[in-house]
Amino acid sequence: MWVRQCDWDAKNDTPWPIPTRIASNEEFIPPPQTPQQREYEARLIEISERAAHRQGLARRDFLRSGSGFAAALYALNQVFGECYDVSAAEIDDPKAFEEKWPKDQFIFDVQTHHVDVAQKWYDDTPQGKATLRFFQMMRPLAGTPEKSLELLNRAHYVKEVFGDSDTVMAIISGVPTREWDKNPLPPDQMVGTRKYVNDLAGSQRVLSHGLLRPNLGAKEFEEMERQVKELKIDAWKMYTGAELGEKAWFLDDEKVAYPFWEKTQKLGVKNLCVHKGLPLGFFNEKACMPLDVEKAARDWPGLNFIIYHSAYRGLGPIARGTGEKVEDKKTNDPQEIPWISDLLRAIQRSNLKNVYFELGSTFNMLSAANPTLCLHMLGQMIQVAGADHVLWGTDSIWNGSPQGQIERLRRLKMPEELIKKYGYPELTDAIKEKIFGLNAAKLFGIDVKAKRQAIKADKLSQLKQQYRQNPTPSNTQYGWIWVEDGREPTVPVGAS
Repeated sequence: MWVRQCDWDAKNDTPWPIPTRIASNEEFIPPPQTPQQREYEARLIEISERAAHRQGLARRDFLRSGSGFAAALYALNQVFGECYDVSAAEIDDPKAFEEKWPKDQFIFDVQTHHVDVAQKWYDDTPQGKATLRFFQMMRPLAGTPEKSLELLNRAHYVKEVFGDSDTVMAIISGVPTREWDKNPLPPDQMVGTRKYVNDLAGSQRVLSHGLLRPNLGAKEFEEMERQVKELKIDAWKMYTGAELGEKAWFLDDEKVAYPFWEKTQKLGVKNLCVHKGLPLGFFNEKACMPLDVEKAARDWPGLNFIIYHSAYRGLGPIARGTGEKVEDKKTNDPQEIPWISDLLRAIQRSNLKNVYFELGSTFNMLSAANPTLCLHMLGQMIQVAGADHVLWGTDSIWNGSPQGQIERLRRLKMPEELIKKYGYPELTDAIKEKIFGLNAAKLFGIDVKAKRQAIKADKLSQLKQQYRQNPTPSNTQYGWIWVEDGREPTVPVGAS
């Protein structure tokens, strides 16, 4: 069955710093735990119980600390080999963990969402009560926060992204529907969140996507104009596989899509963020594949095609879409990554310079469930597309605070064996700096030097300093997980 990870954690009192299950953002069916994930969980329980006892802490409190995160990385290394730069000393000494934190990184997360969480969660769980306290610290004169669930969810977003992580800028993103009043995060609400955070900070911290639906036809041109001119959106987010009562569509369809690319250029929008990969049952699976990227990118060199989720097919069972039956290529080659490899070959074949990989959900899944495959993925992206064509995205707050993912990329290292065998580059600090934010800053016209100065002095940084004196990270995810009960997973009530 499906349950929310945050509810499962509250019930089981086990907030793992690196998840032991894959949580779905409602765009794919979460797979059951793999044997390696179960082994990682068992090793982390053993390590954390011993270390918490030595530090005189409850295990839950230990797992919220830097030492707890070091224990999770150490357990992953025991299962998958030396993929992460972590030492046993960091498990016993929180200061040793903190000393490795890079200073002043520009972390720009290009895929974030806020997630509606039930009022009961705010009222009855430690994490929810901590969010209420954070809201009161942000808005001390706002009255009774329990009566303002929309503001609470925005405050929750601020806490998870900017309070509990080192993220300094983000893009708020959404999902498509035919009618905006049936959308959990329509363009007007995304722009409202952008204003809410930026007004709170006193500086620009959040950009906003608009939502584009070319398969609705020419009447969508008017909505494009509204979102660009009135809402002043910063980029388009699109779902080629979302049929919305019409046929699915493709980026390279000259009749359906190309008029929208022409209109996009006239409106001055350059960045096209398109969901590829992770096909849920109600998506058209063929339209979620990256087969249409090559021609479209070649025909429209003035537009940037930012491929969300990097077109990754996903781990485990994923429901087939309503489109043409698609069979994955059968191969034992560890370098072959479903659908990502297809896109890499297209980029290489046409020497494309305007196609970018976004890591949301894909990095979170692979860096926890299969770090070796994650290293193959990053190695190939850098080899073929270049280190300047990979963008940091986390799909938070479906995945909870992005901090756990930030720490994983900071500590990820390319083993010498993979460098020698496949010619992958080392994951240097300079490469990670590009991925974390410098690449996105360039695409979105952000002056990093000026932005660093503004952010250091803004109100959100002051709020974070105050909060960090007694932080209460949730260490949870807010997406859906598959809990084994002997039944096949079904879409839960409330999932969109």
